[in-house]
Amino acid sequence: MSAPSAQSRAGSGPNQTLLAVLMLAPAVVFIVALVGVPFGLAVYYSVHDVTTGGTTPRWVGLGNFADLLSDRTFLTALRNTVLFTFSTLVVVLILSTIQAELLMRNFRGKWLVRFLLLLPWTAPAALGLIGWLWMLDSVFSPIDWVLRQVGLLGRPGAALGALPNLYWLGDRTLAIVSVILVNVWRLLPLATVIVLAGLNSIPRDVVEQSRIDRAGYMRRLFDITLPMLSPILLVAILFTFVFTFGDMINIFILTRGGPANSTQVLPSLAFFTGILGGNLGKGAAIAMFLFPVLAGISALLLRLIRRSEVTI
Repeated sequence: MSAPSAQSRAGSGPNQTLLAVLMLAPAVVFIVALVGVPFGLAVYYSVHDVTTGGTTPRWVGLGNFADLLSDRTFLTALRNTVLFTFSTLVVVLILSTIQAELLMRNFRGKWLVRFLLLLPWTAPAALGLIGWLWMLDSVFSPIDWVLRQVGLLGRPGAALGALPNLYWLGDRTLAIVSVILVNVWRLLPLATVIVLAGLNSIPRDVVEQSRIDRAGYMRRLFDITLPMLSPILLVAILFTFVFTFGDMINIFILTRGGPANSTQVLPSLAFFTGILGGNLGKGAAIAMFLFPVLAGISALLLRLIRRSEVTI
């Protein structure tokens, strides 16, 4: 009985390998077609002078990258990308931790609060941003209406000025602040759910023992909650970073990079230059600046997540 079973196990090896290859093939083809091919084209275009209406691509080497480093619009977009990403990271990390901590408590209407909290993430991004486009309108903004009603805007001596509107998307500073706040609104639900899952994974007996030992809230937060929550916080940071650094939908719908390219970011600049402007070589070069940063910081965060999990 043992010999036939050994033979059957030996004979099943090639069949299992073939089955594994067949099961993985669609995923590999999907990744190569939707990620590998566009990435290869981006690398190829970035070192060539190629346009949508041009002829044969002309090799320029690093010429596209050299031109970008002397382009003020590109430098502004690079600065804005860093500013938007890290500002969103800090605000989302703080607010998601606070919201998750509050949602751990029992109170009436908790299910409704959770539903409203998840709504910005579940709703289509374009639909939510069109709503924000109306809320930040230079004439019909309900935010400005509220500010006028409470006396902060639209009268002499008002804290926010005597003008009836703030022109959220028409002023350089207000436009940057508006884009950051809308981005925080979009990503906060995801980060809150991630942190909430981490809080639920903390053993209750550890928390109860700290309360028996009369540890205050701040001591429990910094000595127990945050250290045990560090891998989950790193996951929230990773998702927020990836979704912010490579995203252009906020800019495209709200400001289109204006006023005067003051809110331009690398993804939107690559799109406007390469797709709408027809300069595929320069647009690909702009996009290639995103890759090493995304890959490097993502790898660093994944390593920190792994190390924190092993340590805990």
